[in-house]
Amino acid sequence: MKINKINISKEKFNINLKFYFFLKYLVKVKLTDAQAIKILRASVLNSSNRTEFIIARIITEIKREIKTGSPKQILLLDILDEVSSKVELDLFVFSLKLYMIKDLLLQEAKIRDLLDISKLEKLDPLSLEYDKITIYSPYATRINGALLSLIFFSKLEKKETNFISEDSEKFIESLSILAVDLKKKGVEPNQIFILMFSESINQSIISDSGSNYEDRIMSVLTSIGIDERKIKKTHDKDDSSTEFDFFFELKNRTYGIGAKRTLRERYKQFIKTAQMTKIDVMIEITLGIDLTEEKVKSIRKHNVFLFVADEVYRSYKYLQDIDGVYSSKDLTMKTLLQLIT
Repeated sequence: MKINKINISKEKFNINLKFYFFLKYLVKVKLTDAQAIKILRASVLNSSNRTEFIIARIITEIKREIKTGSPKQILLLDILDEVSSKVELDLFVFSLKLYMIKDLLLQEAKIRDLLDISKLEKLDPLSLEYDKITIYSPYATRINGALLSLIFFSKLEKKETNFISEDSEKFIESLSILAVDLKKKGVEPNQIFILMFSESINQSIISDSGSNYEDRIMSVLTSIGIDERKIKKTHDKDDSSTEFDFFFELKNRTYGIGAKRTLRERYKQFIKTAQMTKIDVMIEITLGIDLTEEKVKSIRKHNVFLFVADEVYRSYKYLQDIDGVYSSKDLTMKTLLQLIT
């Protein structure tokens, strides 16, 4: 099947490239609200004048408000060097206004994250449900941000302003007029804005992965009475290739814990270490979603204890039947002490 050649005109490409340049540089500059307002005000107060005059007034305001020779001033003047026509000036003003409301949209995008965090309060930190929320949360924020951006620009282009507070309506109306006018000139506001907006979201959220799982285990260990100051991360003395994510002593006995959401083939390293180490108790804590009966028996054969997510433990009878395999809900001080009897 032949695909017809996709053609983007040079004019359309250039104006969207410049739009992205303005947005990116404004984010780099990190203007304060007061600085952004004063620059915007300089353009608005002189809007009836010639383009060259307005640009000159904006430059004067930048030199007045921002320290001479500072990186912030240099970046701003670099941006203004790219403004030489009425369309480019409109594009700069549009970019500045979007920069000023970017953080509002960012906070709105992160609301879902806050809702997810509130759900976590009632969940077992080592459960599958808790894990699913923390893993999906960053992606949910990104998707929420993308959809919010789409809705926002759709409303702008339709000149709908009833989604914002009355105090902000005039600002949004002016933004809407600019968006519609620039769209006619080939600017794609949502597509270009979302490039910058996605980058801002990525920088503002924490992707939950292995380190998050370790944090959750640490919270459980401290909640059952183990002093966090006495827990350390260390390599096994007899097998330096193995690192214990948590190492501590209880009742003069040593405990080494490996923490991995999924074990894959890594459990084999723990088995090798178990044959060499003088440590009293070795434990693997994992979600258990990739555990097979064969793996479990191999791990237990070498006296390594297993703790898996409660949902997984209850789902597979062989986990319940094999001695030394526990639900994450059984990770208590009583259980840990029983392991050395």
